[in-house]
Order: sequence, then C-alpha cells, then structure tokens
Amino acid sequence: MVEPLRRYLTELVAVAGDVLGDELCGAYAAGSVGLAAYQPGRSDADVALVCAGPLDLAVARELVARLRHETLPCPARGLELVVYRQEVARSGTPEPGFEVELNTGARMDFRASYGPAGRPPADGLFWYGLDRSILHQSGRALLGPPAAHAFADLTPDDLRRLVLDALRWWLDRPVPAGDVPAPGAEDAVLGACRSWVRLRHGVWLPKVAAGRRLLAEAGPLVDTATTDLVERSIAARDGDTSPSGPQARAFQRRVLADLSGTSAWPLAP
Repeated sequence: MVEPLRRYLTELVAVAGDVLGDELCGAYAAGSVGLAAYQPGRSDADVALVCAGPLDLAVARELVARLRHETLPCPARGLELVVYRQEVARSGTPEPGFEVELNTGARMDFRASYGPAGRPPADGLFWYGLDRSILHQSGRALLGPPAAHAFADLTPDDLRRLVLDALRWWLDRPVPAGDVPAPGAEDAVLGACRSWVRLRHGVWLPKVAAGRRLLAEAGPLVDTATTDLVERSIAARDGDTSPSGPQARAFQRRVLADLSGTSAWPLAP
C-alpha cells in the first residue's frame, strides 16, 4: 500500500472510531486495495465499515461530514465508503442492506445515501452483495477480525444472479457511437473478464489479472479480436488509447451469453 493511502486510511479509521465509538466493530479496505491492485492516480479507495447496530441519522450525517473529501482529503481518485450493520455483513444477503454510503473525492461526484431507500434503483442495487463477496475473499482488515469472518459470501445462485445483473446494467450504459476511443471502455471489458473468471473459476481477481486469465484459458471466447481487445484494455489502464464503445459492448454481450447460457444473445454492437 502506498504511503499516502496508508496514512489516509489510518486517519479515516480514527475518525470513524471517534464518531461511532464502541459501535464500530471493524474497518476494511476493499476493491483494488483488498485485491492488491491499487493504482495511484486511477484507483478509488474502497472502504467498508461494520457497526454493531442501526445508526442514528444524526450520527450517520456526522460521519459523512467528517469523512467527506473537503474535510479529510482523499489521495485516491475518491473514497467509496459503505457502512453495514454487523448482522448484514455476516448474513450473506444479496440485498444492499447498508446504513450509509458515501462517494467523495477530487475526481468523484459527491453522493451520500442513508440506507437503500435513498439509492435510485437505476444506479444498480447489485453492487453491495458483490462487494461483500469480494470483501469475504480479499478484504484487508484495518480494524477488527479478518474480513472472511466479518463478511459472509453469497450463495452460488445469488452470486450468479447479481453478476448477470451487473453485466446487463453495464450493457445499458450509453457509449459513443462509431470506432472512436471511449474512456472507461477498458474497465467495462476487464470488468466482464472478472465476472467471467469469478463464475467459471470461483475467484475474484483484479481486472488486469482477470483479463489475462481469460486469455490464458483459450476457450471459445478467445479469438484474435478478443486478444487484441483485452490487451488494448490492459494498456489503456496505463494511459494508452481506450477501445471503442461498440467493441466493448460486443465483448460484454459475448461474456453475458456465455455465462447465462443464452447462445442466441445478439453479438452485434
């Protein structure tokens, strides 16, 4: 972990402890930090807090005020923080189930939600169960017991449903028309690779590693076009040109067809 991020997470946990007191049961680095794939300048700081019981709204608002970027500057692209009750974290539920969600950062739109009712369904409600699955496997404990003890994984059926929901959600996102670079298309491609690896091989990998794992399989998804697309997506994460939106979308459709068993799913952009 790079030193600016280490200092930031240490301070974040201290602030959370000051606000939540004995209610704070654990704090965990998730996402790229948990998967040992943090990329300065590109990655977010993903953090999950676990509290003993429901949070009073005033306490939740104080936590947001103390942790937002304007008060505690985040050295990453931004902070994505989610607070769960202990019973939710340990339940393995596919439902969102969070107490507080905070997105804040110099390059991130501010959002504060106090429970799932404040989260628009169009923004996706599958994220939380998938994030807790990643936390169960690879969360990095900053405070409290190991993440595998604090977070339960999803059942296979729930995991598959949420992964497919996520793929369909990404396919519904608008993309620029034509053969022009589409910023973010590389993450759509590599995110689809990660979904494929998780359902086919039972492990969450960082996006780049998942792309390489899919290529190494040399299965029916892998042809010259796929190899070029995945390699281009990996290079784009280091500053090279992104793939086009139609290229990414066509690949996502192929992954969805493979994972859902719907071989008749249209493959054209």
